[in-house]
Amino acid sequence: MKNIAVLVSGGGTNLQALIDAEKSGIIKGGRITCVIASNPEAYALERAKNNGISTRIIPRKEYADVASYTKAVTDALLEEKADLVVYAGFMTILDEQIVKAFPYKMMNVHPALIPSFCGKGFYGLHVHEAALEKGVKLSGATVHFVTEVCDGGPIIMQKAVPVENGDTPETLQRRIMEQAEWKILPEAVSLFCQDKIKVVDGKAIITE
Repeated sequence: MKNIAVLVSGGGTNLQALIDAEKSGIIKGGRITCVIASNPEAYALERAKNNGISTRIIPRKEYADVASYTKAVTDALLEEKADLVVYAGFMTILDEQIVKAFPYKMMNVHPALIPSFCGKGFYGLHVHEAALEKGVKLSGATVHFVTEVCDGGPIIMQKAVPVENGDTPETLQRRIMEQAEWKILPEAVSLFCQDKIKVVDGKAIITE
């Protein structure tokens, strides 16, 4: 049984999707053992406590720079014996120390079809604003491994979601969360926990 650690900063809707998926048996071979928050006020901490999951708070503002903060988070994950680290609305930038400690053992869900609308500055509603400005007919979500390149790691799963006439960034964000993010993130976590993902030549291959 693999230990899943989840990094959060805010409301924790993706964390809730993972908790629900674990309870319903969608996630096989793993369990959420720890939630680490960069923000002491994150509602995600309440979600964890309500489900009996241990929590740790590592406030970003207490660290002078990215390097010292990354070391603190990395050390905590090693202490927790994390087999998989999931970024679930974790809004804090970490450096390559954590990538070296957990190579192809960290995944993130991004609210667009990478390589569109990704990279530095593309987070939260900014992603959906950019998609609507471009007039795309399909958007969606991508689960990818975290590497030192922002949103640049091997793609594990993607799911497309239609953009509808009259969409606002908020309505598109909600549809992508409900129809894509909350579905493919637990699926990708389950595949990892069952050892069904391997990375070959920089590409994630799902094996059955």
